[in-house]
Amino acid sequence: MWFGESEANVRDIFDKARQSTPCVLFFDELDSIAIQRGNSVGDAGGAADRVLNQLLTEMDGLSAKKTVFVIVATNRPDTIDPALMRPGLLDQLIYISLPDECSRLQIFKACLRKSPVSRMEVMEEVITEIKVSHFEESMRCARRSVSDADILKYQVFSQTLQQSRGFGSDFKFPEAATSADGLNPSAEAVTSAAGDEDVGKYK
Repeated sequence: MWFGESEANVRDIFDKARQSTPCVLFFDELDSIAIQRGNSVGDAGGAADRVLNQLLTEMDGLSAKKTVFVIVATNRPDTIDPALMRPGLLDQLIYISLPDECSRLQIFKACLRKSPVSRMEVMEEVITEIKVSHFEESMRCARRSVSDADILKYQVFSQTLQQSRGFGSDFKFPEAATSADGLNPSAEAVTSAAGDEDVGKYK
């Protein structure tokens, strides 16, 4: 790959998206191209940092008309450069937890909808259908792909990111500071709650 070719590819993707509006760009495994800058040890010429810079430039240059939407997926959110998750870029986080029992059942049904699944156990020498014994045998060899520690790490990251973007869900104005209709807090209340002394100047 030639020097600068990766950045050119990113630029071409966004150019095509702008020419095909409305358009949705989906980047899977974002952590492979958006790792925090300065952490690309052994990266020849800093290609990873240049690709990330190009990605930031293209996302900053998207039209305010919101005709190009950028959606990404990753299982390593802690490695993503914080600049990508600032307001106006990737500013909405959707944490998708592991499927519960009902969801797993629906996944099984979707995966097996075209497979010959036996409705009962029949002893036959020739295997023509998928039986309960086959599922039991496969589960004996199965292993978990996500540990409890990983689940906790994702939950903590999600909560931390949400809290860093606002006052949190527990924010309330003091009751005594609301007006008679209970809807318009005074500037002093905003000053007290937000901790900003300059707000009171605009009452």
